[in-house]
Amino acid sequence: MAQQRTPRTATVFLDPRGEDRSLRVTWHHESQLVVLSLWRDNVCAGTFRLAADEVPDLIALLRRGLDEAYDTARTRVERVDRASEAG
Repeated sequence: MAQQRTPRTATVFLDPRGEDRSLRVTWHHESQLVVLSLWRDNVCAGTFRLAADEVPDLIALLRRGLDEAYDTARTRVERVDRASEAG
């Protein structure tokens, strides 16, 4: 009897450089893993297995980076606004 596979949750992020580069993120709940894989031209170039209990740390890192990017953008807009009001 064939073993039934647990449904997986996955998504693909396209690389803006093109050339069919992408990052695939796939949950493997049965193994408590998230697999990050790099693809080019429908060929997997490499994978990284992240334990499910490490995912919150990755999310926190990404969140901090996003917060910093927003803060930097907000500061630039405020500088431009002040300069246009002064001149």
